[in-house]
Amino acid sequence: MIHTSFQFLAADQPNRWFMNSIALWGFVLLGMMFIGGFFMFRKFLKVLPKADGKSKLDWQNHWVETSRHLWTDETKTFLDMLVQPVPGPFRDIARHSIAAEIGRIALEENADAVTQEHCIKGYISATPKRDNKFLVTFLEKNQIDYKPYRHLMNK
Repeated sequence: MIHTSFQFLAADQPNRWFMNSIALWGFVLLGMMFIGGFFMFRKFLKVLPKADGKSKLDWQNHWVETSRHLWTDETKTFLDMLVQPVPGPFRDIARHSIAAEIGRIALEENADAVTQEHCIKGYISATPKRDNKFLVTFLEKNQIDYKPYRHLMNK
């Protein structure tokens, strides 16, 4: 009798292992769906029109297109260096949103061309505060004085 009860336990173990692995995969997939839904919802909020009738993405496209003639090869290269630490899949989106802010600043100042100063100001205002640490490190490494922009970083 004892022998058969051990056979029952041995037969039950693979079934339990299989069910636990199915439950684990269920939680992993559910977590992935929540993460994906979060990012899709954020994108949806950017597409909603504001009081002026244009969405945040519409304004970004407007500033990029309106300021396209102001960009030089040097400032494009500088922008590419600024967005280098952004992970590859998100780099184009980050470059576009930062370029829109830089273009807006340059156009509001009636500049003849986008300068390095515009790029730094636009990067600070377009990115979250936690990215300022990277910017300071980048500017120090390239021996660019960032003291004129400290007041923007503290907002």
